[in-house]
Amino acid sequence: MTFSAIRKPFFGILVLMMMMAGIALPAYALDLETARSQGLAGEVDNGLLAVPPGSPGDAQGLIGTINNQRRAEYAKVAAQNNLSLDVVGGMMFEKIYTRLPAGTWVQVQGKWTKKAR
Repeated sequence: MTFSAIRKPFFGILVLMMMMAGIALPAYALDLETARSQGLAGEVDNGLLAVPPGSPGDAQGLIGTINNQRRAEYAKVAAQNNLSLDVVGGMMFEKIYTRLPAGTWVQVQGKWTKKAR
């Protein structure tokens, strides 16, 4: 396998990450950002959103809509790069996590915590 054959799939993943960070999220940025800041939505280490503990579930519709869009994008990347959805979702969680403000709910390995910094 040549270097370019290895580089091509990961370039596709990088492009998707940049697109999701710069294009897909701004359509929901205000609503999602508000839901996160109010503790109504949290990020899970599989790349999806969920209702954090103690939340009344008011953002369930928004969470469902964004998760459906994320799953569709993850499926495209997974198919193009012969990766599992879990791998793609985990990679996206890492990317999303770096941009989350302190105090945002995150679930890692099944445990909910608030991001420290």
